Amino acid sequence: MSNHLNPGDIKAWTRRDFLQSSTLFASAALTVPAFVQSSALALPRPMMGLSSIAGVDEDRVLVVIQLSGGNDGLNTLVPYGDDAYQRVRSRIALSANEVLMLNRNGGLGLHGSMSGFKELYDEGMCAIVQGVGYPNPNRSHFASMDIWHTADTAGTGDGWLGKYVDSQCCGYGSGTPGAQTASNQGANQVQADPPPPLIAIGKTAPLALHGRTMMPVAIESADMYQWTGEKMGKDLNKAYIGSIEDRSEADMASGADDNKSFLVRTAMDAQVSSKKIRKAVDEKSLVQYPNSKLASQLSMVASMIRAGMPTRVFYVSHGSFDTHANQGGAQGTHARLLQQLSEAVGAFYKDLKAQGNEGRVLSSCFSEFGRRVGQNGSGGTDHGTAAPMFLFGPMVNPGLHSRYPSLTNLDNGDLKYTADFRQVYAEILDGWLSAKSSDVLGRGYKHLRVLKS
Repeated sequence: MSNHLNPGDIKAWTRRDFLQSSTLFASAALTVPAFVQSSALALPRPMMGLSSIAGVDEDRVLVVIQLSGGNDGLNTLVPYGDDAYQRVRSRIALSANEVLMLNRNGGLGLHGSMSGFKELYDEGMCAIVQGVGYPNPNRSHFASMDIWHTADTAGTGDGWLGKYVDSQCCGYGSGTPGAQTASNQGANQVQADPPPPLIAIGKTAPLALHGRTMMPVAIESADMYQWTGEKMGKDLNKAYIGSIEDRSEADMASGADDNKSFLVRTAMDAQVSSKKIRKAVDEKSLVQYPNSKLASQLSMVASMIRAGMPTRVFYVSHGSFDTHANQGGAQGTHARLLQQLSEAVGAFYKDLKAQGNEGRVLSSCFSEFGRRVGQNGSGGTDHGTAAPMFLFGPMVNPGLHSRYPSLTNLDNGDLKYTADFRQVYAEILDGWLSAKSSDVLGRGYKHLRVLKS
């Protein structure tokens, strides 16, 4: 049983246990039932007469793109003009004519397969933070990913975006439940939906999305995201829908707030949200997406944004970047993965532009670590440390940020980071999500000015 909520709140404990173990709530959570009372999950409500929560910019969306396995940053943002790079990567180094140059005098360029990224860069919609890492880096996939997900070098605690929901949307400051204000408890206040949960496209929701008050939602397929009773017979489906609607109406009239009522009301909203999601995804995209898993995920996200879903954070992933052998240079496994990434993100922003939504959506792209500077004996690269981080959208300050790490002044064969990933998180929280980053990250971090003020 979770230890996140106050043990004295028996209802919260019971429902929390349900939320953690039930796939039913994954459907319901997308619309977040207006009739799930704020007392159940200690969620805030707007001030009387308002439809939104003060200080929360509900029109902005964040999309996080995770590159799983440890992307080779040196062959992504390529220092082709550095003699040390060419010397220690004789089999996999890229030459000047195999990269997309970012500045002719700086000796830096994107991998030649990343034309989608280069197009966004040239349009002023791509910011690249060089040398991103953290102190005392961990080279374990799981431990390092936990560090990125929690924004804690110990890799423990809640996810950074889950803590964002706790601190900003739920009014909990550092994530510790507190009392609602008297103004939000008035009997005659206007009823409104609590803030929507965070959505991951895939089988499971990553740790980054897990907080204390609201479980994230994982959607692998819109077709699988529905009440299966509809396919088992009209009589069964009619009886089921009728029973939950009758029970819900009675509960709303009586103010019932027991666990059975909670389950029934959740089930009813599951029908509504399931249909909304499937309807959104069934709409033909405004642009042609490439044929890749990541492109399919981003197409789903774009469809939900276009349909007006209120979700503010979406999470997708792309892999596998653990290129220990036969990585290749201009061609090969790594080139193919980067091409899929670049094409998918490029199509995503073309879709958003066609919708008129590109100004609402900031995307960030990261991997748990980079690779070692030198190639290994198998024509690949082993686990390393610092790597570039990408941000996309018209709200970014385009171009290169921070410094490219030295390829000769190394830490036991690895790059020394020049920017802490939490500096980027802090700027996203403060500058885009209208949150107080110190509440989420535990302390303040200097901004890199990656976003326009």
